Amino acid sequence: MHQKKLEDYRKGRLDEMTIAEMQQEMHEGKVTSEELVLMYKENISLRDKNINAVLEINPDALQIAQALDYERKRSGARGPLHGIPILLKDNMDTGDKMHTSAGSLALENHYALKDATLAEKLRGAGAVILGKTNMTEWANFMSDKMTNGYSSRGGQVKNPYGPFDVGGSSSGAAAAVAANLAAASIGTETSGSIIDPAAQNNLVGLKPTIGMVSRSGVIPLSHTQDIPGPIARTVEDAVTVFTALIGVDPEDPVTNMAADFEGYDWLAHLKENGLEGVRLAVTPDLFKEIPDEQRILFEQAKERLKECGAEIIEDVDLGANQEDLGFAVLLHEFKADLNAYLAKTDPLNPIRTMADVVSFNNEHPETMLKFGQNLMEQANSLSGMLTEREYVEALERNRYLAAEQGIDATLKEIDADAILLPHDFGCNVGAAAGFPAITVPYGFTETKEPFGITFYGRAFDEPKLIEYAYAFEQAVKGRKKP
Repeated sequence: MHQKKLEDYRKGRLDEMTIAEMQQEMHEGKVTSEELVLMYKENISLRDKNINAVLEINPDALQIAQALDYERKRSGARGPLHGIPILLKDNMDTGDKMHTSAGSLALENHYALKDATLAEKLRGAGAVILGKTNMTEWANFMSDKMTNGYSSRGGQVKNPYGPFDVGGSSSGAAAAVAANLAAASIGTETSGSIIDPAAQNNLVGLKPTIGMVSRSGVIPLSHTQDIPGPIARTVEDAVTVFTALIGVDPEDPVTNMAADFEGYDWLAHLKENGLEGVRLAVTPDLFKEIPDEQRILFEQAKERLKECGAEIIEDVDLGANQEDLGFAVLLHEFKADLNAYLAKTDPLNPIRTMADVVSFNNEHPETMLKFGQNLMEQANSLSGMLTEREYVEALERNRYLAAEQGIDATLKEIDADAILLPHDFGCNVGAAAGFPAITVPYGFTETKEPFGITFYGRAFDEPKLIEYAYAFEQAVKGRKKP
């Protein structure tokens, strides 16, 4: 960088800074939002060529930051996100000069007509939307052979820690934050797509309860299971961003359930003693295939949890396996939800239906069909009306097995507070139930691959999960810069 002050700050201070630290230094006049944007853009230009996490930069980011700096001087900060650069996954609408494509070249020229509700909320909180991140194309539901982190528009996202799986589908959102290309990011999860990449990139990922955060303006996969959530380097950062996303949105009726959490003091749950007396259930049926290195780390993590005051309840039978749930709900809802989204895009957008996407891919096989599109073809062959018996039965079965019979009944029966799992194992069950989860960095395998510990709870158990995650994070300090 041409300014020595900024170059010194970027090299010696910026990496691993928390949102609270950035906010304090802006308050004290040591740095500005404009300078944060400049430094993160410098990081992106230098580091992202090896990671491929960022698809595009918001052309207005610098001037938005300048305006927020002026506002700070004139009337003070709006709140803890004022002037903080945040990245969004490329399936989130922004009514600005950036595209929204779900990683697909079929939508490479698509501009959203308005902000997604979550983008609007972030702007209202004073955040700077810095850019869009690469992702597994169509939220990893185009082909069951697709590599995590690959998209036709952006290519392959790489894990900044080495030749490891980067996780899907919020791959770029995680890799970018791990590499210090932004303060935090927003990912989306349908089944593991926040927890998995966060764990694979030594980060905190918070997957909210369905109904806590609006999905309006997010390119959908499944209205039953889709949910946006924060990916950050610390629990406190994740909670700070999460707070700004929560709220009722008339365009997404399920968010009426978030009314009690608007204005809630989430930071009050950052308790170093948050694990004392907590009972955590371990359900080994959900991680039968865990690699030996990860199993050893999980056993070590359980001992650390005990040192923090938690009681571990071993060998709990959840009564539901991931294999019991299947993909029928996602297959049927993908067509219905994507068609509804595409129909409301700019009339000049030539891609109006899932059938149009399939046709586009077939017309450009060299660029679009590197991994095929068998899942999208399966979904497209369905009616999209959600009337099929297969769908109705699967929806009811999934909810019953995962939520009522599974997580709810099990925790009640053994008087436990949450389920404890290694890394992203068991994510399908929590996703089918619509329940929350949070993953926290624990450490690394002998080959230096990141490993995380994940807490799963019942609906709207986020306050408790945050306490457990924060206490564990403070005890183990598992986050390490790549």
